[in-house]
Amino acid sequence: MTEPRPEATPPEATRPEAAQAVRDAASPGTTPGSPSPSGGTSPKAVAVWVLVGLVGAIGWGVLALSRGEEISAAWLLAAALGSYAIGYRFYARFIAHRVLKVDKTRATPAERLDNGVDFHPTDRRVLFGHHFAAIAGAGPLVGPVLASQMGYLPGTIWIVVGVIFAGAVQDMVTLFFSTRRNGRSLGQMARDEIGPVGGAAALIGVFAIMIILLAVLALVIVNALAHSPWGVFSIGMTIPIALFMGFYLRVLRPGKVTEVSVVGVALLLLAIVAGGWVAESSLADTFTLEKETLVIWMIAYGFVASVLPVWMLLAPRDYLSTFMKVGTIGLLAVGVVIAMPTLKMPAVTEFASRGDGPVFAGSMFPFVFITIACGALSGFHSLVSSGTTPKMIQKETQVRVIGYGAMLTESFVAIMAIIAACIIDPGLYFAINSPGGVVGATVETASQAVTNFGFAISPEALAQAAKDVEETSLLSRTGGAPTFALGMSEIFSSVVGGSSMKAFWYHFAIMFEALFILTTVDAGTRVGRFMLQDTLGNVHKSFKDVSWKPGVWFASAIVVGGWGYFLWVGVKDPLGGINQLFPLFGIANQLLAAVALAVCTTLLIKSGRLKWAWVTGVPLAWDLAVTLTASYQKIFSDNPKIGFFAQRDVYQDGIDAGKVLKPAKNMDEMHTVVTNATVDGVLSVFFALLIIIVLVDAARTCLRAIRKPESVTLAEVPWTESRLVAPAGLIPTAEERAELAAAGLDSGGGRVEDPVREPA
Repeated sequence: MTEPRPEATPPEATRPEAAQAVRDAASPGTTPGSPSPSGGTSPKAVAVWVLVGLVGAIGWGVLALSRGEEISAAWLLAAALGSYAIGYRFYARFIAHRVLKVDKTRATPAERLDNGVDFHPTDRRVLFGHHFAAIAGAGPLVGPVLASQMGYLPGTIWIVVGVIFAGAVQDMVTLFFSTRRNGRSLGQMARDEIGPVGGAAALIGVFAIMIILLAVLALVIVNALAHSPWGVFSIGMTIPIALFMGFYLRVLRPGKVTEVSVVGVALLLLAIVAGGWVAESSLADTFTLEKETLVIWMIAYGFVASVLPVWMLLAPRDYLSTFMKVGTIGLLAVGVVIAMPTLKMPAVTEFASRGDGPVFAGSMFPFVFITIACGALSGFHSLVSSGTTPKMIQKETQVRVIGYGAMLTESFVAIMAIIAACIIDPGLYFAINSPGGVVGATVETASQAVTNFGFAISPEALAQAAKDVEETSLLSRTGGAPTFALGMSEIFSSVVGGSSMKAFWYHFAIMFEALFILTTVDAGTRVGRFMLQDTLGNVHKSFKDVSWKPGVWFASAIVVGGWGYFLWVGVKDPLGGINQLFPLFGIANQLLAAVALAVCTTLLIKSGRLKWAWVTGVPLAWDLAVTLTASYQKIFSDNPKIGFFAQRDVYQDGIDAGKVLKPAKNMDEMHTVVTNATVDGVLSVFFALLIIIVLVDAARTCLRAIRKPESVTLAEVPWTESRLVAPAGLIPTAEERAELAAAGLDSGGGRVEDPVREPA
């Protein structure tokens, strides 16, 4: 099936006049059949929301007023959950109905272009699982752990406030606008709506950043699964289980989501338990893979997952993974409430102001907001929101639960990560997360180094911590993942099994993290394929049809070849490949968010929503302040721990003097460090310039739209009446249940011959 090219249309010409009249007759900011954001509220509901607000307020009050004493992590949990509930109920609803004016009567691309491969109306529960699994990668687990060196309070504030007003807003608004443009990619939307100059800069920048992000995520998985038969077996089994679930929903029992969920979760739990058996059996050697072997398997899997029909593997596997992810994080939260661990890390450490932390260099602003990305604001999410998800969503009204709701869920993961990092002894935290050149190779040198940071821990305590989780050493296990696993084992073992179960929970957490990240790589590869096809479609129109097989295979091969190359070299050379580009991860990701927010702000203005442009404009201004400041420091700082070019100069001086400086071990590696620092510095300049070009062109487009609104055109597809009936949220309302019953449908919704009309 060939996907039609959307024609440029004026904002008010996207649906028939009669239908527009019906919409205008509705209360302001609503659509026919949509719940009114300003409707009456019962006294019971008011009481419930007042109670929720009080829980969140008390949690924040305890966190703010604590002065040096240890407080329970449960207060941090209360502050976050109360804030999330208020944000979703009121702010997300306001954006959906007042700002975006979601339209339940409008057919989505999944309905209009359904081809069973990329476009496929998907039950919102399955799609929520897919979207959450696709966006929730290494970021919400690793970033908060690393940022904990500044204390628990800065990271917590950014995670909660950032997601409510920036990250979840970006995801939902991008999803909405992409849905109205046949699921076009972010870069292509920039080209269509901003202009050829800014659009070209966005296409180049977005795709280049995408390759880097995917390679970084893949490297984390390889490091987690190498020599882990338990992890390899359990994660490998999710593939046949997902294929079974896909055929179950498509062929055997269409629409029976609850049935397949029960079966899938049971098989997943069996796979996890069986992974432990395999690790202790004669099959362990078969599933013990070297890093190079894992790279080959991951590249092959990424290609296959990108070209198979979305219902067959990608969506059910992500949905299955979500049970594991959300279930584990939910149990972790319950464990916090039961065990009531205290936050041992100070609220704010001295590293926040000094900027010389051993985990990463730089002051709290801007680097906390770069280090913590996915839990608060992440540009990568905008790629999924303009990639797979808009091609699968049943109704526009579902953008709230899928776009905003899934991002809140990921932010909660980040909160649990910061709790896991901050309940362990600060001395142990810094011994784990500081590089080997700082803490040395023995528990004695590590103890002394940590004492110099101001956090005492004995050599015996360091040795015992490693022994408890059956590791030879925990020193310099940088990257965040081991710290999260250790904190997770502390919480779970306090509830189940005691200290004798610490090792089990620690290794379970390592496997859990690998599963968490892998779903981002396969979905990201498919999104990258869409992006490349959109870009190549500007040259050869056949590529615009995402179902065109030669285009599908060619674009998929290019994407997996790109991140696969950097991954392969990075595994073979500890200073090469993606290791060379790893320092760009945080800034590149947040620069990508700037592109998404700029496109969304431009579209709000062009579509006649100028008074609501602040919804994305304010987060855009903040993100620009953070990312451009960070880019400036990484380019121009004379501190070699921060500035790329300063680092290059230090190592070049060492080469000239015949000295070998750490982490290099010989003169060849000294030259490699110089090359890496130079490449990172040049790419930092390149990415920053591309983003500035996008912003300048977007500003020009916005000013023109404000001054001459009659000249505005939108690359939005014409309105088509929907024949699908489906709830807006995960749980149908009473009104939605009645609508489904009238159409003879179950809670999953479906297509009807004649659209169900609202009663007059």
